[in-house]
Amino acid sequence: MNITLRVWRQKGPDDEGRLATYKLTDVSPDMSFLEMLDVLNEKLTLENEEPVAFDHDCREGICGACGVVIDGEAHGPERTTTCQLHMRSFKDGDTITVEPWRAKAFPVVKDLVVDRGAFDRIIQAGGYISAPTGTAPDAHANPIPKPDADRAFDAATCIGCGACVAACPNASSMLFTAAKVTHLGMLPQGQPERASRVVQMINQQDEEDFGGCTNIGECAAVCPKGIPLDTISQLNRDLLGSLSKGVG
Repeated sequence: MNITLRVWRQKGPDDEGRLATYKLTDVSPDMSFLEMLDVLNEKLTLENEEPVAFDHDCREGICGACGVVIDGEAHGPERTTTCQLHMRSFKDGDTITVEPWRAKAFPVVKDLVVDRGAFDRIIQAGGYISAPTGTAPDAHANPIPKPDADRAFDAATCIGCGACVAACPNASSMLFTAAKVTHLGMLPQGQPERASRVVQMINQQDEEDFGGCTNIGECAAVCPKGIPLDTISQLNRDLLGSLSKGVG
């Protein structure tokens, strides 16, 4: 495949960015998108140009580090992580535009790399449980109904990639926060902090300058792990319940 790439280049947070055009030949359709970027960077290095900075780690669709906007879609044309996207999803001769996540709460560090520390601070605000010391409890000491366990597991699959923020017209992180709140709120271990957790995490979310949720649904549409939109409804119920009890 012959591919034309339009890649966002930005030296630092305070520098003005631009789209730079590069041409690649003999791209294998079996390459992952990140492997294709590796090939581009090898080419740039050999030409004494600075390689494109992009974030990645496991390359197995687990860590959530690799998010970029491809042709206007978070993670690209398939519902998967960028590292699991393959070049067979594109055609010979395509022009592909690659940009970083666009959100005030995700400032650009360099090129395609953004600072997603805002997600870490939201989790630090309330995404934890009490952990009393002592011996470990017996297995199944706290029976959990299967629907609750399944919902907790589904919410726990969130990898914090930020695609929900990138896809939302408001740059809201509500699906991410809702996944963390729902995961712990469905389990017995998460009950002691349940009321304070949702208030603290929402307050931190607002402090990070994420936009407000207007239930457009783009977040769930692009989520590579399929976090359902109704987790936001559960967060809202928990939040209203906590505020009605004077928590916060």
